[in-house]
Amino acid sequence: MQKYPEIYLDYHCEITEHVKHYAKDVFGSFYDYPITPGAVYVLGRSQMKRHAERVRNIIESRQAHIVFSNPAEGSETFYGQIQYLGVRDLVANGSLPIISGGDIDTGWRNMPYDSFVNGVLRMAENNVATQRFNEIFEKKDKPYKFLFLNGRLRTHRKWMLESMRQRGLLDVSLYTCLETGTSGHGGVTLMQGEEDLMFRQEPLKYLPAEYEVDLYTKNIGLHNTDDGKYAKYKLFNNEWGEVYIKPEPYIDTYFSLITETVFHTPYSFRTEKIWKAILMGHPWICVANPGFYRDMHNLGFKTFGSLIDESFDAIGNPQDRLTRIADSVQELCRSDLPSFLDATKSICKYNQYHLRQYQKQIMDELPDRFLNFIKSVANNE
Repeated sequence: MQKYPEIYLDYHCEITEHVKHYAKDVFGSFYDYPITPGAVYVLGRSQMKRHAERVRNIIESRQAHIVFSNPAEGSETFYGQIQYLGVRDLVANGSLPIISGGDIDTGWRNMPYDSFVNGVLRMAENNVATQRFNEIFEKKDKPYKFLFLNGRLRTHRKWMLESMRQRGLLDVSLYTCLETGTSGHGGVTLMQGEEDLMFRQEPLKYLPAEYEVDLYTKNIGLHNTDDGKYAKYKLFNNEWGEVYIKPEPYIDTYFSLITETVFHTPYSFRTEKIWKAILMGHPWICVANPGFYRDMHNLGFKTFGSLIDESFDAIGNPQDRLTRIADSVQELCRSDLPSFLDATKSICKYNQYHLRQYQKQIMDELPDRFLNFIKSVANNE
């Protein structure tokens, strides 16, 4: 007796390599792909975009079941995706189940898959980089106080950039901003006299060549578009360049100020940003959704609450949470950073080890979680 329905996987649905053994077939295009009644088709973002009308017809006619797999996105970024693709109503009414990269509205049929942890740890270059863990703690006199990497100019990143600049801390950080622009309509403000700094144009800022991954140093200064507003794709050769770890930025800073992707919604989404710092063994403060630290603790990770004021994690109001985080960064920068670093080493080493255990757990559990989710989809549970 068959334990689960026939499964057909889009080659680019981001989980194919891990569950393809359970699929009847793997396809490259959904255009005119034959439909087996009652089967489950797992589609990635590209196929959803190209064949949205066909997807809707299949779902509404109940010919088969469709799952939208996009674990590269979580909560607020996923909301934007389904709105852009024109399928938000299908997701909201439960007829289009999803596989997302993190926690999401509990009313939706969702299988969260923490894909970024595997993406970071599977890179051989990153595991080589971690062998220099001790250098972070051995080098006491560092040229920068903290590492502060920013790609897209999201609202909370713009606010934090301006706050660090206003507090005189940006110049003592090793920072990037790979998109120029403003973020004045994101629901938070940062006033300087009569001016809201959120409306001030943020310039592009690359890492100095000695701190950039060797593969990408030749691209420093290249712009993604003619107007020069976005630099990330050209910098990283149109690939996921942010996944790689170069040890020097961590060795030359005392801690990371991490601006995660999700900030406003109360659903955690963990990307390469947090996992790279943990894998490298770098202390961190994370600008993320309310409850992010709570969720990290629930996953078994330790944070630095005995050394840093982390009470911001319980603050729901975005403006107040940003202010409290900036205060914590400022207080830390005014402290004895070499002593702080020494006090964090055991926590960082524990988290390094636990991260590998967490990755193993995720990958060990993924097949059963996926099959159970597919069965629930087929049975309309």
